Amino acid sequence: MAKGYWMSAYREIIDADKLAAYVALAATAVQGNGGRFLVRGGQMQPKEDAVAERTVLVEFDSYEQALAAYESPAYQEALKALDGGVVRDLRIVEGVD
Repeated sequence: MAKGYWMSAYREIIDADKLAAYVALAATAVQGNGGRFLVRGGQMQPKEDAVAERTVLVEFDSYEQALAAYESPAYQEALKALDGGVVRDLRIVEGVD
């Protein structure tokens, strides 16, 4: 079974307080739904057409688990705390078997 991943790139942080509130709630929601943080900010070197922006990568045991974690009540509560605090690109993708 292929793993599932959340890939997030933060284009703009508008409200650092909202982001902090989201991070606290989201970490619990993600880990409570089986997610493991592989990348959470840190150093990065943009190449080609990339830009330097906060990047987060979360791994789940399956693509279906990744989708379910996003829809979970705990994660939806985290999204409410983030509302309007950032502009980001979040993708849920299936890994390679």
